[in-house]
Amino acid sequence: MVTIDMATSLESFRRFVISSTCKSYAPRSYLDDNEVFAEREEKLGSIYVEAADKVTLKKIRDITFVNARDVLGIIYNSKTGNTSLKWRQIKRDNGKITGEASSNSLTNLAESGVLTLDWVENYLKKKTNDEKSNEVKS
Repeated sequence: MVTIDMATSLESFRRFVISSTCKSYAPRSYLDDNEVFAEREEKLGSIYVEAADKVTLKKIRDITFVNARDVLGIIYNSKTGNTSLKWRQIKRDNGKITGEASSNSLTNLAESGVLTLDWVENYLKKKTNDEKSNEVKS
């Protein structure tokens, strides 16, 4: 598990949620529309979008697609329980993501533009250095 605490755009986090849950079967028009978000019931690993204006579009499999404007926050919990992230609006479509992510979620975060390549490289360097210092102590 990796602790995440960084600024990111709403669109990047929206793409992360979709790629982590329903990219393979979501209608193309939903993938391309930056006002369409995925939600999921709590028992399946909850995803909830808090917005000033939200309308349900369609339910496909375990995902409910919603059209949301003026998004204030998104809560994302993976089905496995290994990832728990929250995006909170700071100003308009910019916000902050906090929480814990699995290695699989790190890949999706990087692919969707939430994490930069520099962030991933720095994390891997730090992890490698931490492991080396633990070996020296042993």
